[in-house]
Formats: sequence, structure tokens, C-alpha cells
Amino acid sequence: MLRFLYFFLSGCLLALPASAGTIRGKTIDATTGEQLIGAVVHLENTKFNAVSELDGSFQFRNVPEGSYQLIVSYISYKTSTHTVVVGGNEPLTLTLALESDDKQTLSEIVVTQKRDGFSDNTARTLERNALQVTNIVSGRTIELSPDLTVANVIQRVSGISVERNSNGDGQYAIVRGMDKRYNYTLVNGVKIPSPDNRYRYVPLDIFPSELLERLEVYKALLPSQEGDAIGGAVNMIMRDAPSQRYMQANLATGYSGLFINRDFTSFDTRNIAAQSPYERLGNQYSATPNDFNKASATYTTGHPAPNLIGGFAIGNRFLSQKLGVMLAGSFQNTYRGSNSLFADGDVADTLRGLVLTKQSERLYSEQQTRYGLHSKLDFRLNPRTKLQWYNAYINLTNAQVRETKTTELAIGGYNPELGNASLTYATRTRLTQQSIFTSTLQGTHKLPASLTVNWSAVYSNATNAVPDQTNIPLLGVRKAFVDTRTTVNDGYRRWEHNSDQDMAGYLNVTWNRSIGNVPVEWMIGGLFRDKTRTNFYNNYTVRPANVFAQYGVDFTNYSQINWTIQNPLGSVASALNYDATEQTSSGYLQFRTTGQPLELVGGLRVEHTDQGYTMKFPIGEDYPVGKQVYTDFLPSLHARLQRGNANWRASYFRSLNRPGFFEIVPYRIVNEEYQERGNPNLKRAIADNIDLRYELFPRPLEQFMVGLFYKHIQDPIEYTLQKDAIRGQDIYYSPGNFGTARNLGIEVDAIKYIRKWGLKANYTYTNSRITTPKSKRIRNAQGDLETITVSQTRPLYGQSAHVGNVSLLYKDGDHGLDVQLAASYTGERISTVAQFVDNDLWQKGFVQMDASLEKRLGASGSGSATGGFILFAKANNLLNTPTEIFIKNTNSKNAGVPGQNLASGQTLIRRDYYQQSYLIGLRYKL
Repeated sequence: MLRFLYFFLSGCLLALPASAGTIRGKTIDATTGEQLIGAVVHLENTKFNAVSELDGSFQFRNVPEGSYQLIVSYISYKTSTHTVVVGGNEPLTLTLALESDDKQTLSEIVVTQKRDGFSDNTARTLERNALQVTNIVSGRTIELSPDLTVANVIQRVSGISVERNSNGDGQYAIVRGMDKRYNYTLVNGVKIPSPDNRYRYVPLDIFPSELLERLEVYKALLPSQEGDAIGGAVNMIMRDAPSQRYMQANLATGYSGLFINRDFTSFDTRNIAAQSPYERLGNQYSATPNDFNKASATYTTGHPAPNLIGGFAIGNRFLSQKLGVMLAGSFQNTYRGSNSLFADGDVADTLRGLVLTKQSERLYSEQQTRYGLHSKLDFRLNPRTKLQWYNAYINLTNAQVRETKTTELAIGGYNPELGNASLTYATRTRLTQQSIFTSTLQGTHKLPASLTVNWSAVYSNATNAVPDQTNIPLLGVRKAFVDTRTTVNDGYRRWEHNSDQDMAGYLNVTWNRSIGNVPVEWMIGGLFRDKTRTNFYNNYTVRPANVFAQYGVDFTNYSQINWTIQNPLGSVASALNYDATEQTSSGYLQFRTTGQPLELVGGLRVEHTDQGYTMKFPIGEDYPVGKQVYTDFLPSLHARLQRGNANWRASYFRSLNRPGFFEIVPYRIVNEEYQERGNPNLKRAIADNIDLRYELFPRPLEQFMVGLFYKHIQDPIEYTLQKDAIRGQDIYYSPGNFGTARNLGIEVDAIKYIRKWGLKANYTYTNSRITTPKSKRIRNAQGDLETITVSQTRPLYGQSAHVGNVSLLYKDGDHGLDVQLAASYTGERISTVAQFVDNDLWQKGFVQMDASLEKRLGASGSGSATGGFILFAKANNLLNTPTEIFIKNTNSKNAGVPGQNLASGQTLIRRDYYQQSYLIGLRYKL
């Protein structure tokens, strides 16, 4: 037996290689020293293959002793071969520098392949070399993320939270605690108009994220940038023409978990009347019931079809690399929704809090059809002249059905123990169609005397239409816990549409002229923009022809209800019908020191604004025509000190925020919960902004940033509930200027990679303060209720004290696998400013968890570097995080109301659940 064991062990030892070693290394760009991710490393005539990982590293273990040819290849780089010898006990460590293979001589023109604007490498490099405080999300990061829209992508950026729409998706960006109104949106550096029917800010959920090459967020403004951003500016860089043939296509499907447990309700959107009877038949026409079709009241209920997502991008260069072409498109058809609980009440005595009078259950069903097309041509006429033409069309159609059941808590014999209550039902159908078209022609000309002239001619048009919005209310009753619809109440049919058209011209001249021994780049330029807006609103009040008609007896579905028209001419005599114009002209002088460790960029921008409106049907308003004219001087200075891989930044800039067109029109309208009014006396806000930031880039894909910011805002614009000066019992929601405000905070942002693992994390603390007048109801000496006015200091609307993101990444290049788990935290913030002291509506802090995965199909290793098919999956809202709105007080009278917990010290006003959503698809790259 011992002899057998001896021979067995001897045989095993002889079967092992005499000696085995380890090869470790990293791949870098020979020129820049940047680490290359995804380079293919291969030991010739062996099975040893690897793909460089997130930190550019690779490793081969248990390599038999001997001499090998190590081959390294990477797209757009020259393949290199190295002789390596494995032996001994120490690992062999290599640094493999690849040279770019991108130079071609073409009739005396040397064309060099441009940097891949889609990559993480490019994003980090641009952040490092930016002239101002900037954060950038690369196209590759967007592609790997769980996000389908720009609004959801931007929440991953430090210092940014998002305001969500009714289905839980992000819609507007809040930058450093500054509400969406304090930011503007650019496409390829050019401002675009908003389709929103009220405000200037652009809803970011209209943009499919896959059209982007990268997303840039400027948190400090240069003199050469438009000055109406106090929070920051969002710049969407769209896919650019490639340096060689490029093609990509993807197709995906998925489902929302919400509609596994309940039905989806839709209506006949194909036959909705685009125009009201007033528009079709003239302003003297008296509408009849026959002028209103049944499409908006024809419902279908059931499980929706799966979501469908698709996109493509194709580009190439022609005419000896002189002409570049890129065409990209995206299509998304998704079914979303929410289950909502909403409470309403009255404030009788401020000390005892809100008394709830109603509680509503709302079911939202939304079909969103989003598509975008974008094209870009660039043509180099000669070495000194380049022309570019960019076009984009983005469209979002949202068909929403909102079904509401409201329980009356204060009237109608409400008795939760016996299950009795008075009910009201309402079904609202709304078709919203938004679009943005923008076309930009640009030219760059290098002239003698080191002059460079850049110009842009821009046409943009944004539209918004809500045709035949319909609301049908019914009365109901609850007896012994059984709910029954009874008779029909008055409803409405409403048409709204608006357009916002921009025509603008930009001119910039750059030249280099030193001051002493310091090279200085000088820029001078300006722009002129002519903006026109039209707004149309027409509402018809409808009443049932038979006010005693019983649901289930006289009609079984809403399309069977017969109506009479209470205002046959419609309500066009409204301040919501207006034309508005705005001419903005500006000029600037900017300097930038170059070639020095300390870089200074500064100068002065002057902006002149001429804004006004004309009401089409004035009905006794004090200001049927309004106009605001003002000029602002906006200085700025930015400093960047470079120390190796680190930057020290300091900046100051002055900026403004203009009122929106809708805000200064003296309209009055009753919406869902409050009456709303415009404010013709609303002034612009002016802010002084200071930034300090330290940046460290230890490796090309890694970073550590920590920064401080401070903003002092004069005449900030906030929406508050206010009391009518004449009719004190009338409360309305309106914008106003409220003295001064301040906003300060700290941002920390870090990215770290270790072999296959990566971690991205950021955290922002923000503290803002504003003091506004509030109403307070007290008991006077006689014991009667009396309303007095007091001042209350609070945070700015929309500002969260704490915002953070953490993403855990795993990348296995050998097997073509990428996995991401992303979590976002947004702290509590004010969602509505109340009229009464201590009665503001707050949104509860929440965590949202999302995940994504990509797997290359077919061959790994070298196949991963050359494209092919990729399987991807995305999952959103894994924790089913609700949106919750509350007031920070309680009233004992609310005990027993469903959803209320008096022990929490809060009164729940709204809770929305969205459930999880899932997506799986296939992408092909050439």
C-alpha cells in the first residue's frame, strides 16, 4: 500500500509543470498615459486570453515556464507584440503602451481620429480640463445605467435630485437645492425652448437617453455662457459623426409590475378631436352636444401589452474623411402608472393642525410614446473652415387616465365603523403631446492673425397640446362597506395648446495675445434671440341632460351619458389666451490665461431683456398688456491651479432667473386643489455664486472631488398659497418675490476601480434659508378665531438637505459581463409652500434602487473588442419606494382616518406607489 501511494504521488508531481508563473500588467495610451479598458491581451499559441479591466489591468496565472509572444490589440490602436519570458517565483509585471493608429495623409491634410466622446476616459479628461466647475456623465455610463430618459440619468450626478412625474419617473432636475426654474437646458451648447405650457424649464423626461454621447452639467457659468442659471446648466451632447463606419441597433421589451396586480385603463386616443368647436367653427359658434365626440369617454380595461424599446445609430465619414454623417433614432412605448392616496383638509386653528375633510384613492394609467431623431453633418471645406449642421426632433405623447374615488370625511354621515360614507367618483382622460424641434447651422473659420470666428444660426420650436381633456364626475354612496356609483355631476371638456419659437444668432471671435510673458486667449461675442409664444385655452362646462340618471340603470358606461353645454361659446375670454414675446440681446468679453499652472478665466457679460405679453380677450384685468425691460451686468472669475493629477478651483459668477411668460400674465384658473393666479409684478431674481473645489484624478477613470458652494439670491421667486387682499377668505397659489435667500452646501464625489470592481459614490449636503410671510389663525381675547400674519424662515422650495448616490459596478472583460447596482437617496424637501405657518407640504426622504446588466454573446475576449450582440437587462424601483407627502403636525380629529398615524407627529397628505419595472433586450454593434 505504501509503495502504491509513493508511485501515485510521484506521478502527480511529474504531471505538474516544472514551474509556473504569473504575468500581470496594465494597458495604457502611449501618448496620454491613460489606462485602456477592454484591450485584448493574448499569449500566442496558448489558451491564455484576457481583456483589460476597469483599472486597465490584466493577469495570467499558472503560465508554464518559457518564452512567449504577447499580443495586445485595441480598436483604433496599433496591435503590438512583446516577447516575455516566464520563470522564477516573482510575477512578471508589464506596462503595455499602445500607439494610436489613426493618422492618414489626405491631399496635404492630416486628419487625426478624434477622441471617443462616448467613453468614460473622455468624460474624466473633460472634467479635469474644464474651464469651470463641471460634472460629466459619459455615453458609455448612460448605456450601462438602468435609466431610459435623461431625467433619470441626471439624478446620478452629484448635487442633483429630480422632481418626479405621476408615474414615478424623473422629470425635472433640481441642482444644488435650486428648483428647476433656476436651471436651463442646452443641446450641443445651444439653449432650447420648453414645450411646457407654463414655464421656461424643459422636462427632461422627453429625451431618450440613448441619443446622448454624454451629459454635461455646468455648476458655474463663464462670461461666454448665457447668464440665466442660478443652479446650473444641463448640456446634452448628442451623438457625433464618427471617424469610421459605425452602426448600432437595439430592441427590448419589458413590463411594469403595477399591472400584474391591477388592470390598465386606456381610452380612444385615435379619435380625439384636435381642435375645440370654437377653433373649428368660429368664435361666434354656439357648441352643441353633437360637436363633442365620445372618444375621450370610451374606455378599455385590461392588462397592457409589453413595453417596447428600440433604437439605432449609424454614421461614417466620406469624401476622404472630409464629410461626417451621423443619424440616430429612438422609440419607446411604455405603460406606466401609480396607485395613489390623497387627503385634503381645512385649517381651522393653526395650533391644532389640519383637519382632513376628504380622502381620495387615485389610480393612474399612462401610455407613454416617446421617440427622437437626430442627425449631424460636418464638412471640412479646407484646413481652416469647418461647417456643421445639427437637427433633432423629440416627441412625447402621454395618454393618461386618472380614476378617483373620494370619501367625504366631514359630511354625509361618515361612519368608518359601520362602513358608511358619501362618495364622489371622477374619471379624467388627458392626452398630452409635446415636441421639440431644433436646427443649428454652425461655422468655424480660422483667419490670419491667429483669429478664429465661430458662428451659429439656430431655429427651435417647442409645442404642447392637450386636446379634449375630459373630466366626468359621479356621486356615490358607501353603505355597510359596499361602494355604489349613483348620479352624474357637472364635468368639463378642455382644450389647451401652446408653442414656443426661438430664432437666435451667436457670434464668437477668439484671438491670442499675451500680456507680458503670459499667453492669453481672448474672446468677444454675443447673441440675439427672438422668442415668441402663443397660448390657447378653452373650457366647456358640461351637465348631464338627465340629472337623475342612475349608473347601472340608465347607463352602464360613461360614453352613454347625454350632456348639455352650459357655456356654448366656451371660456376663451380668459387670461390664458395670450401672445408673448421676448428679445434677449447680450455681449461678453472673456479672457483666459494659458500655458500656466494657474489658469484664470473671467470677464463680463451684459444681457438686455425685453419681455412682454398681450391678452387676446381681456375681461377687466388691471394689466391686459404687460412689459418688462431690464439690463443686467454679470461678472465672473474662475481660477484653476494644476498640481500634477490635482486641480484646485475657485470661482465667482453673477447670474439671474427671469420670470416665465405664464407667470406674469394675470390669469386666474381653478385647478385640482387650488385657484392659481399670475403676478404681473413678478421681478427677476439675481444671485451671486461662489464655488471652491478640490479635484484629484489618480487614474484616468478615477476621481475624488470635494467642493463648497454658496449662493446669495435677491428677490428669489417662489410659489406660495396667498390670501386675496380684498376677499380675505379667497386663497390662491401664485409666484412672488420674497426678499433675499441664501443657499450653501458641500459636495463629495468619488470613483474608484479595483480590477473587476468599481464604486461610484457622491454625497451633497445643502442648507438654504428664505423668510416669507405666512398666515396664522389664533384665538383672540374674546375666544374668536383671528388670522394674523407672521414671518417664517424655511428651506427653499424643492431643496433636500441630503442627496446621495452609490453605484456598485462589476466588469468581467474576459466574459463580456457588466453589472451595476445603483441606489439614490433624496432627503425630505418642501413640495408645496402653504399659506399657513408650519403647514408646508413636505416630501418624505426616500431611497430608490435600480440595477442593470450587459452580457456579450458569442466569443469573449477579442470578440468583446469588436462589437457583436449584447444582451442587456434593466430593473427599476426594486424597493417599490413610494412618494409620500406630509405635513409636520397632527390633529386629533384625524384619528381613525385610513393611513394616518398620529404618533408619528405627521399628517399624511399623499402616498404614491409605482411598483417595479423590468426590461430585457438585445443590442448589436458593428
